[in-house]
Amino acid sequence: MAAEMPTEKGLNFHSKKEILKFNQEEQVAVALAKYIADFSDKFVNEKGSFTVVLSGGTLIDTMRKLVEAPYKDSVAWSKWYIFFLDERVVPLDDPDSNYKLAYDGFLSKVPIPPEQIYAINDKLTPKAAADDYEERLNQSVQQGILRISPISGFAQFDLMLLGMGPEGHVASLFCWHFQRFEKERWVTFIKDSPKPPSERITFTFPLINSGLFIAMVVTGEDAADAVKVALSRPHHGYMPLPVEMVSPEGMLTWFLDGPAAHKIKTES
Repeated sequence: MAAEMPTEKGLNFHSKKEILKFNQEEQVAVALAKYIADFSDKFVNEKGSFTVVLSGGTLIDTMRKLVEAPYKDSVAWSKWYIFFLDERVVPLDDPDSNYKLAYDGFLSKVPIPPEQIYAINDKLTPKAAADDYEERLNQSVQQGILRISPISGFAQFDLMLLGMGPEGHVASLFCWHFQRFEKERWVTFIKDSPKPPSERITFTFPLINSGLFIAMVVTGEDAADAVKVALSRPHHGYMPLPVEMVSPEGMLTWFLDGPAAHKIKTES
């Protein structure tokens, strides 16, 4: 008998979804840059700032077109605020750090003010680092940088840029971790990631799903099986993969290259 799917705060399988499939990863990179730049223009014009959440993995490389013309000189970088979906609890200059990955591939190449980039405190334990990051998010709400979702009561980001692991995990929320069912915390931690380094902090699903817009950027053959499950099977009667629990308050847009999308059935 299939496991009963839990009903969770912030889990909304009726959020709007768009699936964009491209033949090559290069085409994904081109489309993603325009998508991000358009949202930057939208939110800066509407409220004077743009709050963005970055993840690790291959995402930063797929964002590479943003640091090229025309975006490098046309985007209002000074209005951006950068947050991290999850982070390895290692020094910020460690090769395993998501901050270092983002800095080397993106942040060092655009003029976002350093004080508007929210890296973790790498001197703390996993629990303390998660508590500290949640407190800094609360402070950002009090300072008017982030708003509170009127639906969930959690902090709300303009755009979240997510990736997916080959077995369907997002952030550092894996299939077998009870933290993926956390209902109250904004940020939690794990000490047993299956991929080193084992200690990490991570946004929870209620916080992720309070986002206005989410891009799920998935490339490569190793993700094809999880993509097929996430986009092809019904949501009834199954314990969902973590990626299936992503359901923002606005629009979820999938960016897929050919290898990642090739197992999805083509609609007639």
